[in-house]
Amino acid sequence: MFKKILIANRGEIACRVIKTARKMGIQTVAVYSDADANALHVKLADEAIHIGESPATKSYLLGDKIIAAAQKTGAEAIHPGYGFLSENADFCRACEKAGVVFIGPNVKAIETMGSKSAAKQAMEQANVPLVPGYHGLNQGPSRLKNEASDIGYPVLLKAVAGGGGKGMRVVNQESEFQDALDAAKRESKAAFGDDAMLIEKYLTQPRHVEIQVFCDTLGNAVYLFERDCSLQRRHQKVIEEAPAPNMSLSLRQKMGEAAVACARTIGYVGAGTVEFLLDKDDSFYFMEMNTRLQVEHPVTELITGQDLVQWQLLVANGQPLPMQQEQLTIKGHAFEARIYAEDAENNFLPSTGTLSYLLAPEESEHVRVDTGVEQGDEISMYYDPMIAKLIVWDQNRDAALGRLAQALKKYRVRGVKTNIDFLYNLAICPPFVEADLDTNFIEKHADLIFKKQNITLSDEVAIAAFIFYHKLTQQAQSTVSNSEDVHSPWHNLNSFRLNLAASQLLSLTFQDTKIQCILTNNAGNLSVDVNGEIFDITGEVVGDQVNLIVNTQHKQMNFAFDGNDLELFTEEGALHFQYYDGSQVEAEQQQDASLAAPMNGTVVKVLVAEGDTVEKDAPLMVMEAMKMEHTVKAPKAGKVTNVYFKDGDMVDGGAVLLALEE
Repeated sequence: MFKKILIANRGEIACRVIKTARKMGIQTVAVYSDADANALHVKLADEAIHIGESPATKSYLLGDKIIAAAQKTGAEAIHPGYGFLSENADFCRACEKAGVVFIGPNVKAIETMGSKSAAKQAMEQANVPLVPGYHGLNQGPSRLKNEASDIGYPVLLKAVAGGGGKGMRVVNQESEFQDALDAAKRESKAAFGDDAMLIEKYLTQPRHVEIQVFCDTLGNAVYLFERDCSLQRRHQKVIEEAPAPNMSLSLRQKMGEAAVACARTIGYVGAGTVEFLLDKDDSFYFMEMNTRLQVEHPVTELITGQDLVQWQLLVANGQPLPMQQEQLTIKGHAFEARIYAEDAENNFLPSTGTLSYLLAPEESEHVRVDTGVEQGDEISMYYDPMIAKLIVWDQNRDAALGRLAQALKKYRVRGVKTNIDFLYNLAICPPFVEADLDTNFIEKHADLIFKKQNITLSDEVAIAAFIFYHKLTQQAQSTVSNSEDVHSPWHNLNSFRLNLAASQLLSLTFQDTKIQCILTNNAGNLSVDVNGEIFDITGEVVGDQVNLIVNTQHKQMNFAFDGNDLELFTEEGALHFQYYDGSQVEAEQQQDASLAAPMNGTVVKVLVAEGDTVEKDAPLMVMEAMKMEHTVKAPKAGKVTNVYFKDGDMVDGGAVLLALEE
């Protein structure tokens, strides 16, 4: 077995590989960019090598530097994780040339399946059913447009070298084609260095079902059953489950054997995933094969009891598969939810910032958290905004789904916007509970999934007031201790009032509503008056948790501060309160918020010039962050009077991009 491996990746997958390598007694080498100097994967590895600047193109995509790091540290093999160089045939070839084992398939398999068009041609020859489409070499815009018309709208544009929803657009009608093509090509070029496209007929109600396959160098091949990945946004998976619901034994076997045939056709070795579209009549169509370990592999591990990274290391070392097909069985049901730093209510726009507070649910035999970040880490504009993968398991689907909902309610994040509430709404959505799935699920049930929190506050305001009171008291005590006159009456903390109760007014806001609380301290016991309702509170604040008795009822909650902002984590979700005093003045908006950068990112293309007249909703500028594009549109008709940035400029979130005169 290998004595030392290098992991050519970052984040949770790097940490995941390190965990198994450590279990197997294998030393690990991490690589890192400037932005990841203090990252968790760097801390966990036995050694770490700096490979370049923060952008992936100047670090994690530099194969020569990664191979040099392997040679320098004596690593015998390189695990590519997923993304970055994991499906790069040139990198695989360079590893072979350098005498370093690439933990994955061979060059031929990567080249065949890495190109969606070549993959479809290979599957066509193997008589695997294909979705109608065009995957030819002629990439002229007019040819692509003609092919789309011949196939019939709606069609799906997909990057030939792509994956993860990057470089992909649904086109509903001919008039949308050129803009969609331009955007998909730009996104594909940025993510993969290749803007070649293929076109497929867009099926309106299919399920996305994928089969986990594994092959060794001795001719053995198995499938480790299926995963249903139908819940997607921007063609990227959100919640995955295994096994797929409503899957008959005969269909499972049929799809599994087809997936193994796909792998054998190209002489595959290692872990791979064959993705199919499954129609309502149980007909299925080959989409693509991912020649790597998938993000969602943990759900397969939980239902089979197998460590797929361990399998990868064994196979790469020339050993046989640990199990044959007849030995593999399914036990229970598992779900994986991807916790992202993103604004689900704003088209899933990535959110950057520091994880000022992070508390994951406790891990157990039922709950697993795969992550690559810690509290205090930054979610930067340079990489995918995943915070963690929350994976749950139980004996059946209903029980596992209950575990997922419960675990999501216990996930606490402060400092960036997250999709946790969105995921929770998905997990309890009745059609999802009933397993009525297809790839348009989120769009179809948007009214159930994107519903606003309908919160009727009661003692939460009083608890928030208690926490603010505790913080203000601590600040005042600090002022006293640092004062030259510690006996000054202005430092008195007991809210003394002549001939009045020792009370003070505390002003809070919740969901843009101002709430005034009157706090009365009676010999250490606090009474909080919220709009005439009295709450008697005793208890303590310990770190990030309050342990209180509110009107004889025990309450225990976590919380997090960010300046005057308080996040109170309750069973019903995170509640955001803000404290304000008389010195605070609300700044008036000088510019339409819609003309401000929605995130930290790079200006991809300025679409207007000073002096241009534009209509409402006209595209003004294209920004890119975390490999995703966002188009800034005109909030109203008007004249562009100033353009403050040019193509290629880096922009901070909130910066005004243009000036538009009505």
